[in-house]
Amino acid sequence: MKSHVKVFDTTLRDGEQAPGCSMNLKEKIEVAKRLEMLKVDIIEAGFAASSPGDFSSVSEVAANIKDCTIASLARCHEKDIDAAYQAVKKAVSPRIHVFIATSPVHMEYKLKMTPEQVIERAASMIKYAKSYCSDIEFSAEDATRSDPEFLAKVVRKAIESGAGVINIPDTVGYSTPEEMRAVIERLRADVPECEGIEISVHCHNDLGMATANTLAGILGGARQVECTVNGIGERAGNAPMEEVVMALKTRPDIFAVDTRIDTTQIYRASKAVFGVIGRAVPINKPIVGANAFAHEAGIHQHGVLANRNTYEIMTPESVGIPTNQIVLGKHSGRHAFDEKLVSMGFNLSAEQAERCFTDFKKLCDKKKETTDRDIEAIVWDMSPETTANVYVLKGFSVHTGDSEAATAVISLEKDGTVTEDVALGNGPVDAAYKAVDKIVAPPEYVFENYVIQSVSEGKDSLGEVITTLRRNDRTFSAKGVSTDIIEASIISYIHALNKLMDYSGAERRE
Repeated sequence: MKSHVKVFDTTLRDGEQAPGCSMNLKEKIEVAKRLEMLKVDIIEAGFAASSPGDFSSVSEVAANIKDCTIASLARCHEKDIDAAYQAVKKAVSPRIHVFIATSPVHMEYKLKMTPEQVIERAASMIKYAKSYCSDIEFSAEDATRSDPEFLAKVVRKAIESGAGVINIPDTVGYSTPEEMRAVIERLRADVPECEGIEISVHCHNDLGMATANTLAGILGGARQVECTVNGIGERAGNAPMEEVVMALKTRPDIFAVDTRIDTTQIYRASKAVFGVIGRAVPINKPIVGANAFAHEAGIHQHGVLANRNTYEIMTPESVGIPTNQIVLGKHSGRHAFDEKLVSMGFNLSAEQAERCFTDFKKLCDKKKETTDRDIEAIVWDMSPETTANVYVLKGFSVHTGDSEAATAVISLEKDGTVTEDVALGNGPVDAAYKAVDKIVAPPEYVFENYVIQSVSEGKDSLGEVITTLRRNDRTFSAKGVSTDIIEASIISYIHALNKLMDYSGAERRE
């Protein structure tokens, strides 16, 4: 009989705090709903004590998600635990996730605590958290660089104090698969109290082994895996949920475990997260990249045509990549478009579907043929900024040539008021951005990156622009999509500025 492995998704916490991956409240709720559709077991919704904004987002996720445990991270401090509980208390199934570092380098230089003090702090704070909530997870930060005997002492005390889940993080991505398996096996042998306790692994990808280390942890006896969608996270990222889950599903002969993940939702969740953080999917990304199921070499094509198993170890359908092609065009009606959205796995509100259909009709007037990728782009590019206090593009006019400075006239709407301004620039995009800046008057920032790529094939393809801005230690990425690359550039920039302004407003409120 297969044993069950729980999937603990930390996209909204560890993933969101990575450079360029920040999300606003509405975007976090959208991602959380996608995770619920995926059927992850636990959603780590954030670090409630880190800021009022994080507290609010954890609370909203806890109130809106009904089919997953909702966790908040907390240091071993009473104030952190207080905030974590207050944020998750509305959840159907709340969890407090407390952590403290256990490696010599972290204890000496970061915590400035002795090993005995660390054990005592962990025990007392787990008991404190337990007074609020029955579901307590304890993480020994930097566990893979900790002394094994000391790690066993900490874990034994954590279980004794009430922790029901023990997480062994490879915090800096230092471990190898053989080491990771050995750490879990030794811990289970040294601490008999682990019997009946869930052992979890949380692996980072600094040496490119996060997926391999996570799978090795399962072979060692771990029964919870901590991942993020698309592997986003600190530095080189976390173990990608889609890779870990599909490895378990594809190789039951090796792992003999299962998860409750609905793998047909993987592709849509991946697209949603990439869309929210304003990033493009790398073409060679395992499981969800454009080339994951592409075969160009002649010998590969011949083999796949004869039998898909020759070069495909999983099917596009198994991860939710749409393969049926219902052709839609300018004469297609709303009913056919709605059916198409459903067949592609989108569950939109009436208002959202109407906005998408309007954008689809506009696109059909500009393109001869529309593809599934065009429709996906329309859905994912739906502006999340329908609330107050954000800027929306109402109109633009750009004039440029090789013998004169470019001129841009931009009209933006905010809270029902339309403002227009004009600027000169070194090219049409520069002029447009300067005109936007005149209207918005954003706080100081660094313009970090600007990327253009096509969404689909053909000279009339939708263009996708990704703009990245940085303020202090936070980066804000957003994208815009249009057959007019200048319009896509302006939309992308406005979305990124809205994120930056929202963050700056939160800074002032704090």
